Amino acid sequence: MTPIPVVQSATPDGRASAISTIVLGFAADPIARWFFADPSVYLDAGRRFVEAFGGRAFEHDTAFVADGGRAVALWLPPGAQPDEEAMGAILEESLRPEIADDANGVFQGMADYHPHEPHWYLPLIAADPNWIGRGLGAALMKHALQKCDENGMPAYLESSNPRNITLYERHGFKPIGEIRSGSAPLLTPMLRTAR
Repeated sequence: MTPIPVVQSATPDGRASAISTIVLGFAADPIARWFFADPSVYLDAGRRFVEAFGGRAFEHDTAFVADGGRAVALWLPPGAQPDEEAMGAILEESLRPEIADDANGVFQGMADYHPHEPHWYLPLIAADPNWIGRGLGAALMKHALQKCDENGMPAYLESSNPRNITLYERHGFKPIGEIRSGSAPLLTPMLRTAR
């Protein structure tokens, strides 16, 4: 019998390790690698982008790790936002010029679908590829969604990989559209209504 994964908040000392887990987990992600196709650029800019996109979860005690960091979810509670200024600076220095317009379209689509009412937002969730398929992602989702339900809040995410949509659907998320922009891979905005 597989042991139930232990989920807890990331510690300040575990921040760098948690970011590394996400960078590893997104190394084959369609949209992450579209943004940062060159491996060296991905490893450098990708780490900084993860920090800018979801790093504020550490400040709110909503960065969750499963089994000591084998999988990580960075949740932003109501009112918390990604660091858009830092994200823009990273993209400006790292983005290939030929995809700049399409990238702007992706971010515009994300803004268009993002809920306006208070909600929990999951910018990033990933497992170390050595630990995929062991229920870590499900445990992370269950843990955070329990907090959403305790507060009667909806939850929102954008799925950057079609393979992950069924995981999110099992946890009550429903696709609410499609974000398509030129050469960019499909991004699927998904909403879980308040319980």
